Formats: sequence, C-alpha cells, structure tokens
Amino acid sequence: MPEHIRIGDIAPRVQYVADGAQNSFVYPFPVFGAGDMDVHVDGLFIAGGYAVSGAGSSEGGLVTFAVPPAAGAKVVLRRRLVMERVTDYQPNGVLRANTLNDELDRQVAALQELREDIAGALRQSPGEVGARLELPMRPARANRLLGFDSLGDVATFSRGEATLSAPFPGGVPRTVEDKLSERLSARDFGAVGDGIADDGAALQAAMNAAAASGKHLQIGEGTYRTTIPLTLPGAAAGLTMRGALLYDGAGGEAALTLGDGGAVRNRTKVYEGLRVLRNALSSWEDERDVGIVIRNQDSGLIEIRQVERFTIGVQTLGVERGFEDSVLHLGRMVDNRYGLDVRTASAGAWNTSVRYHGGHFAMSAATWPDKDRYGIRLSAAPGAYVAHNRHVFDGPAFELQSRDRPIDGIPFLVEVNSRAVIARNIRMEGCDAYVARHTGAAQDHVYEVAWASQGYGVDVDYTATATRVGSVVRAYHQAVAHRDATRTLAEVPNLRAAAIRWNATETGFEKLACLSTNVGGTPTLLQHFAFQALDSYTLTDRGVVLTGGRGLGFVVDARRCKEFALAVDADDPRMIIQCFGAGGTLLSPVDGTMVRASGMSLTYATGPRWWQGNADSNDAGLTRLQVIRLAPQVQSAIIGVARIDVDYEVRSLRLACDPSQSPPVLYGTPELPHGVRELRAELAWDPASIAAGGTAQVNVPCPGARPGDFVQAAFSLSTSGVVFLAQVGAQDVITVTAWNRSAAAIDLAAGTVRVRAVKS
Repeated sequence: MPEHIRIGDIAPRVQYVADGAQNSFVYPFPVFGAGDMDVHVDGLFIAGGYAVSGAGSSEGGLVTFAVPPAAGAKVVLRRRLVMERVTDYQPNGVLRANTLNDELDRQVAALQELREDIAGALRQSPGEVGARLELPMRPARANRLLGFDSLGDVATFSRGEATLSAPFPGGVPRTVEDKLSERLSARDFGAVGDGIADDGAALQAAMNAAAASGKHLQIGEGTYRTTIPLTLPGAAAGLTMRGALLYDGAGGEAALTLGDGGAVRNRTKVYEGLRVLRNALSSWEDERDVGIVIRNQDSGLIEIRQVERFTIGVQTLGVERGFEDSVLHLGRMVDNRYGLDVRTASAGAWNTSVRYHGGHFAMSAATWPDKDRYGIRLSAAPGAYVAHNRHVFDGPAFELQSRDRPIDGIPFLVEVNSRAVIARNIRMEGCDAYVARHTGAAQDHVYEVAWASQGYGVDVDYTATATRVGSVVRAYHQAVAHRDATRTLAEVPNLRAAAIRWNATETGFEKLACLSTNVGGTPTLLQHFAFQALDSYTLTDRGVVLTGGRGLGFVVDARRCKEFALAVDADDPRMIIQCFGAGGTLLSPVDGTMVRASGMSLTYATGPRWWQGNADSNDAGLTRLQVIRLAPQVQSAIIGVARIDVDYEVRSLRLACDPSQSPPVLYGTPELPHGVRELRAELAWDPASIAAGGTAQVNVPCPGARPGDFVQAAFSLSTSGVVFLAQVGAQDVITVTAWNRSAAAIDLAAGTVRVRAVKS
C-alpha cells in the first residue's frame, strides 16, 4: 500500500439529501487531516457534532453525525485546505520522496478546490477572446447600472438611459423604470417594515399607486406597523404579502380593506399571503374591530395566512353587490371572537357560492375566558339579504377553549336563512358539544365532523328564534356507516319483552317475521317465508338465542325506498336480506344482483333463498351497522339476522332509511299476520231471547287463538243486564257466552259480537 495520498481527478465536494435516519455520509475525495473537512447543513457551516474518519486515505472516508440531520436537509461535504506551506527544503539536505509527494499532493488538492470555486463564477466562454470584463472604478459605477455594451464589454448606464430586454428571441428593450414598475413594492414608497416606524402613510400611498396604475402591490418581508386603517381599492390588480401588517390604531376600524364597496363588482382579484395582527387584543365588544374586510369579490383567489386579536378576524362582505364564486384559503385565525364573518350589508347584496379551504380557528386559554366565541359566522346587517346559499368549507379546525367552561364555543354560528352549506372534515378540540348554532331559517346544512375531542356527542343547537330545521351532523368519528340513515322505520328495543308465546312450543315476536333457513314445500311468495311463530327460539333474560335454522327480520315495502340501514345488538349476528318482486314473488340471482351492503360482501344461500353476509358482524363500529341498497326491481324485502354457523343471542333490532322516505313496515295484515301480539275477530249474531239467569253462546272463528290466551268479548248493541264472557273453546275459536244477570228475560237485537285475544 502506498505511504502517501494519491490525488485522483475527483471534485473535492459532495452533496446529499438527508432522510432523517442516516448519520454517516461518504466523502469520496481524500483529505490530509480531519480539520480539512468543511461541513454545511442547509447552507450553514457546522463546526462540530460530527466525527471524520478516513483522513489520509486516497479513497476518502466517512463523516458521522452524532444526531442524524433532519429529513430533507442538504448535507454538503467539501475539502478546504489552509493555504500555507508546511515544509522547507534545506540546501544540500536530503530530499525525501514522501515529503515531496505530500507537498505536491497538497498543491494539486488546492488547485482542485480553486477549480471548483471558479466553476461557479461569472466568466467568459472559452470560445471568446479579447473581451474587457474589468469593473469600472468605484466613482464611475456608483449609483449606476452595470451591463454590457454593443461589443459585449462591461459598461455602466444611468438609470434613465438603461434599457433591458428578455434574453430570448423577440425580446423588446425596455427602460429600467418600466421594468421595475411591473409590480409595485411598499418599500418603493418609504415603508420600513421594522415593526417600530409608522408605515401607515407609505403603505396607503403604495396602495393608491397600485389602484391608479392597475398594478399588483407587494408588501415584502418584515412587520409594517400602521396607526391608520388601510384600503386597497378595487382598481389594483391584487396584493401579495410576504410580511405582516401590525395595526396599532384606534378601535372601531377595519385594519385592512380590500376592494371597492357600493355597487362595484371586483372581479378576478388575487390576494396572497395576507397577514394582519392587532397590537393590542380587542375587547370583543365592537364588531367594527375587523382585521381584514374583503368587499364584493367575484371569482377571486384569496389566501389568508394569519389574522389575530380582533373582534372579527376576516369579513367577506357583499355591499350592494355580491360576494360570490370565489376561493379562500384560510390559515391561522387566532384570538378573534369571530374568526370568519360571511356577511351582507344591504338588501341588494348577496354572499353565496364560495369555497373555503382549511382554517385553524383557535384561542389561547387566557383570551377572554368569560366570553362566548365562534369560529365562522354567517350574518347579515338589519334588512340585508339573508339567503347565504351554497358555501363549502373543507377541513376547518376549531380549538375554542370553551369545554367545561360556562361559555359558548361553537364552530358555526348561522344567523341567516342559508341553504346547502356544507362543512367537511371538521376538527373540534375543546369546543362545545354543538358544531353549529342556528338562530334563523337555515336548513339543509351538512356538518361532517371528522374528529371531536373526547368523542362527545355532536349536534346542531336550534335557538328559540330558529324557524327551520333539517340540517344534519355526520359524526364520522362515531359509527360512520350508520349516521346517514336517520329515519327510524321500526325498532324492537327489547327482544325478550317483544316475545309472543303462540303455544306451548312456538314463539313469535312483535313487528318481526320469524324466519327459517329451510322452508318446506315449494315456497315462491313473501307470505310463504314470513311466519307468525316457530319453535326452537330460546328466550333469555334480555333477548333470544337463535338456534339452528332460525332467524328474525323486518318486512318492508321497497317500491320507492331502496336504501335501508340495519342496526343490531347481538353477539355475532349474521345479516340476511330476502328480496321479492311484483306480487310478492321471490327473486333470486337469476334475476340479477338484488342487494348490496355497505360493510361486507353478500352471498346467495340456496337453501333459505336469501342473501347473507359473508361473515358475522362482530365489529360494533363497522360491520354491525349496515346500509342495504336494493335493486330497482325489488318491491318488498325481509331484512334481518339469522343463525348460520353458531347459536347467538339477539337483544334488539332497529331499521332506518333516508329521512326523505317513509316506506311501510309490513306486519299484522291478513296477508302477513306475523308480528302482532293481539288478535281480533267479529261475527254477526242475533241471539234468541235469554231467560232470566240464562245464557246463550256463539263460537267466533279467530285464527291463531290458543288455549291460555287472554280473551275478551263485546257486543255492538246496548247490553244492559247481559254480560259477555269469552274463552278459547278450541284452537282458532273463541267461545262467547252472553249471561243474563237480570230477573227478566232479555231479547237482544241482531248485532255484531267482537272478540280480542292477547298472547302472553
């Protein structure tokens, strides 16, 4: 192995992009000592926190960080030698090869560094010769522009004479003043941006100039303190802010107003990076304390990065014209009583069809802890237009610091008669249990809550002045699959209490059809599958155990309503759906796909002739809450559960559908007599004269009546002196006895005897 470094033709610099985990980085060029390594992370020189190994090796080595650089950081390793000579050869002394080689190696390494530095410098092309590129003397170039003359040599130009052109074919020479005036800067008018000087007059002058010229105004980095309210007229093309406005003026004013009011429509404006802060926290009592007022926008693109410490953070305002069809990107909206106020100022204005993205509406814990606060308000001045329709809020987050306090902290306050307002993916931290408060005739709002801290219930608060309801909260962090089915069609909240003992061996249930997995004969109609009662149901203290071959279900009319939701409280229920067409005829897969579910696949079971879930529903947050969608040809259906693999207990069943539908639940009819505990029948009867103390009897057919049922009888005419008694004389027959308790014979006229049997 050679005793000295070999300097190959390799650049003395290497760059990496860190991944947040890697702490060792290779440098492929040689260094003489660890001190020759120069390390930069994201452009900053790093003096320590790493170790260099491999110094003195021709192949390079490793730089190992004690803490891995952050993901995405740019790591630059380069050789940087100290420019000094470290050897001295003596006359007539020994000239050792290793010493000479080391010295030559250092010279080559230094030349490589020089070449690397020159590569990034402005220089003449190798194909050109003779150009004069020296800088003019300082007095000659002071307060002038540097450029090139017609020969390509360096020259200076006065600012009034200089012209510029784009370095592309077709570029037209322009004066420097013309080029610089393309976009106005607040600094062009004397704004300082140090947070101390009063920049108000300079800022307003810049805004007036932007409006007069129709140019776009830029407010650069820094904090621009102003003691006066500012207005950017609608004639300006737009505004870009890199810094922030600090309002330090009187109360009762809007710190920044964008666009014209009145009947002027401000079309297609672009406002970017808006940041407005109030130097002192507003009292929250004066609604004229507004951070940003944006007036009469039509198809605008507006980005708000930060607004803090006002009564109203941002107000979008229709003033005799509309605020519409615009897009707002919302950022940090902190310590404002109302973060965003969507408002109209007159009867001829409107505020509608606007898309809002994001928005962090938050409070510090110490900010007015005794005062109510709201994230977004939809409002109108007295007598102003109140139909704020078709707004969409996407992904707003609210941290209002009201939970467990005697104050209101509600994300949405709706004081107008708006419709079709949709808020999606809402996050609620430390808010009230209400996502919105409605005080007027608002309806058809949809609030999708993606998260609410501690999982508390979320609702809409309708005040005493609210005249409309009909909005919905979709709590996506709580049983998403079931929240869209809000109309309860039928429910059996306690299967044990709903049990009906038909006889010694058979049991039925109120509102439910008893189902069999193996119906005998050749059944083809709905009534062949919906039984009043069956054996093999085992009752428990709270429900019923479905044993082999048994099921329970609701029978529904599906001619118009095609979507239902089934909720079951059971151990491991298996959902089933049986479909019937016109006339109650059974439908099967040969007729097409009849039904789909929300959380599982369905398969057709040929034995019971129904579709059933491919697995037990044993996840309370997902598969137990099922939405069922029926095909158009399904006219009626049985929706329920059945025992497929193992016995299990069922305790309650509920069926719901879309709130715009109210289809019948079918039970207790002559065609479908299942699901009822009480039986009734009647018979025309003209008993003969009944002697004193005597009786007369008649047998009334009553299908389903069994010995042991509670029975009653009544007659349709006056029966003074005659008592009617009833008993189950035989299966399906109730015997009615008319007993004359008086001391004289009674001849009843012809009438109707009515009977009632109640199952235990």
